[in-house]
This record gives sequence, C-alpha cells and structure tokens, in this order.
Amino acid sequence: MDMISRRLFVQSALAAALGGPALANAPAVSLRPVARDPASLISAGGGLKGVLARAGLSGEVACAVADVKTGLRLEAEGAQSALPPASVAKALTALYALDTLGAGHRFTTQLIATGTLSGGVLTGDLVLVGGGDPMLNTDHLAQMARQLKTAGLREVRGNFRYFEGALPAIHSIDPDQPDHVGYSPALSGLALNFNRVHFEWKRAGQGWAVTMDARTQKYRPEVAVAQMAVAKRKLPVYSYQDRKGADHWTVANAALGKGGSRWLPVRKPGAYAADVLRTMVRANGIALRAPKVAKNRPNGHVLATHQSPPLDVMLKATLKFSNNLMAEMIGLAATQARGGRPRSLRESAADMNRWAAATYGVKGAKLVDHSGLGAASRITAADMVTTLIAAHRQGALKPLLKGFALRDSKGRVVKNHPIKVAAKTGTLNFVSGLGGFMTAADGTELAFAIFSADKRARAGIKRADRERPPGARSWNRQAKRVQQQLIERWGRVYGS
Repeated sequence: MDMISRRLFVQSALAAALGGPALANAPAVSLRPVARDPASLISAGGGLKGVLARAGLSGEVACAVADVKTGLRLEAEGAQSALPPASVAKALTALYALDTLGAGHRFTTQLIATGTLSGGVLTGDLVLVGGGDPMLNTDHLAQMARQLKTAGLREVRGNFRYFEGALPAIHSIDPDQPDHVGYSPALSGLALNFNRVHFEWKRAGQGWAVTMDARTQKYRPEVAVAQMAVAKRKLPVYSYQDRKGADHWTVANAALGKGGSRWLPVRKPGAYAADVLRTMVRANGIALRAPKVAKNRPNGHVLATHQSPPLDVMLKATLKFSNNLMAEMIGLAATQARGGRPRSLRESAADMNRWAAATYGVKGAKLVDHSGLGAASRITAADMVTTLIAAHRQGALKPLLKGFALRDSKGRVVKNHPIKVAAKTGTLNFVSGLGGFMTAADGTELAFAIFSADKRARAGIKRADRERPPGARSWNRQAKRVQQQLIERWGRVYGS
C-alpha cells in the first residue's frame, strides 16, 4: 500500500469578484487553487464502501468514526452489525472497573495466623489468603516469606492452607481453546505469574531433562502441582489430565528437538501459589506441611501482606500487553464490588453489559467475558464509538491506551507520522478489532471502531488447531492493513 498524503491541501476559493474599475484587467481564472468540495473528498474512489471493496478482506467489516468534541458521526459502514470485538473488549472492562473500584484501588494478599503465636511458635494454621491480585508473582511471595521471618515465626504446628474464594473458580477463560495455551488459564481469587508455569526441556543422553517451575528473573522454584512427562509419539503435542490434585501434562517427544521452553496454563491456581510459597518459606527456615484448601476466609492475626499496584497502573498494563487473566480477574472483582455474585465469566460479563447500557446507553453490547477471548462476544462499531466519545469526555481511558504505530508498505513503522493513534487492538483467528482515538495532522481528534470477522473461516477451525490455524495469520495481516487504510482515510478526509 502506497503511503497516502498526510495533509490534504484544501484552501478556500476567492470570494465573489468585486466589481469596479480596479478589477477591469483581472484574470479570467483565479491564480489560487480552487477549494475542493468536502463532499468530493468523502465520495472519492467510491467513498468508504470503495475502500472496503478494494481491500478484498473475506468476511464482514464494520466501522464507525466520530468527532470526539461534538459527537458528530462522520461516517460508518455496517456499524449496527454486532461482531466479535476480541481484545477491544478490554477497553470496556477498564471503564467498568474504574467506575466501580476507582483508579486507586489495590488488591491485597495476606498470610494469616489462625491460632496463637508465642515464642516464634504458631499453634494453629497459617493461611495464604488471596484477594484477587492478578499481578502477584513469585518475587512477591518471597517477600511475604521474609515478612514471616521478620515477624519472628519459626515453627507452624498447625496446617498450611490457602484460600482462593475471593473470586469464583473457573477452569479456563475460554474452554474452546486448546488445553495447553497459556493465554487461557484457570482463574480464582489466587493467581501467580498470571497462572502460568514455565516448562523447559533440554536434551539429556537419549532423552530429555524437563523442569516445571514458577520462575521470575530472580527465582526459579520448581513446583509439584504441575508435572510433565515425555511421551513417545508425534501427536498430539500436549495432553492434559487433572489427576490427584495436580496438573499432569505429557509432551510428544517428536516435538521437542534439542531443547526449548514455553509457558503452560495452570489449572489449579490456589494450589500453585501455595506450592511456591511453601518453597519460599522453607528457604527462610520455616517448615510447612503440604498445603490444603481453606473453604472460608479465616479470621486471625495478619503476619504478612502484599498489595498490588493501583488499579489504573494495572489497567494500563492490561491494555498494553492485552493480558486476558488481568482483564478477567479485574472484571470479576468489579462485578462483585457492585453486589453481583457471578459463578461464571458469562454471568459477570452480563452485569457489565447492563452497566454499559445504563452508563452509555449502548444496548447492543453482548460480551461473554471481560477479555474478549470468547468468540461469542458481540458489540457494534456504533456502540463502541458511543462509549469512546463518553470515555473521552471523562478523560480516564485515553491515558491508559497504547500508541498504535502506522506502517509503510513494507510493514516498517513510520516515525513522526502526522496521524497519532491511541487504541486497543484485538486479535483472534479470523477476527480483528481496533478501537480508540486518532488525532489528525491538523489536531482534529476522532473516535473510531473497526471490527472484522470471517466467521465461516473461524467456525471451520478444529480445536486442536486453534493456536495457529492455516490462513489465520495472513487474514489478520490483511485486516490490519484495512485498519490503517481507514485511519489514513479519516485523517485525510476529516482532519485537514
């Protein structure tokens, strides 16, 4: 795609010629360019329909654009058609959470002693209590373990338990995804390392040495709650079983090569966090029994605490990295704070849909989760733009959005591009979305939403192939080119 001119040269024509002898020798044709009719800019090349027709993207494309200051709808195509938003849904989740919890909200994880602590000996249970923190990691648990030592704890004579009931237990964000994809882990009130475990393999003799650990840059504690075995086969590459309270994986030897690593999802997040904490506590000289689940939140003496960053910081990370677990846990927490008692992501998302209708007047939002991973979610481009206009006036969303780089025909980022975009992307197989704000070269600011989906191609993907199905990458690249063409069109037509 050739780069389109960033600023359109539009000047007003000369006013009607003044009469009188001073202009007796005036030229018959103005020496200045005659202004182009704005309507001709809109309709040039077949207008918006022409842009989409020439793009040749299979499936449906829906888009809408509006002036953020006036709310004036400038143009749209298929804007009332509800399509999957993919991760653009996270922008709505961010607004939902900010409105409900507030930008300064923090999630708290605690270690609570339920008995008496005397002379460094706890006569009672030690309980790891999750508070729904989606950013808790191994480093934080190590810090909490050191707090126990600082508090004088030397021995625990009771049980070691964990409580994850602050949020509902959900086996997978999207059960239609393959078992092994790290972007669809389990959820609960306890999460660690985004509920992913690091699987690494190295060639050892005629076989492979494998490890499963909860690594960060500082620590690499091995875990017992997630186990891996190498199986002699070609396919499937991975298999999963829930057995004896642990995640049991097998991997095909034909897929391993000399060595490598990847993150796998955790299906038992509370047990995973407790497993790692036990290792960290042991490193501080305190022995704990094998962890057991606590059915109820305990009362007792708080020995250690970790607080998450403020909500606005977490939401910025959620949108930047498009982290599904963060979006879902934050969305669930917001629903519960509003008095809801969701048992599933679909129930929680339904509460968010009702909130969106009451807050922004968008009645067509039918999301099934807070991350956009579920392909059954639907929203219209018109409703998304309505939401974005209102959010812009509130001033809370745009600072959280990531800059969207425009590229040349070879896919290289164009530095100092005159159009600036802050938006949320969304990508599923044969689904692509983009929604946010663009500032044209003359400073005109627009809100826009673009949703594309080839639902027939997506429906034909087998579950086992959903990580990298044939044809999906090329389709998604083409969809992104369409998005840039639309943004450049709007900058040219409405921002010059």
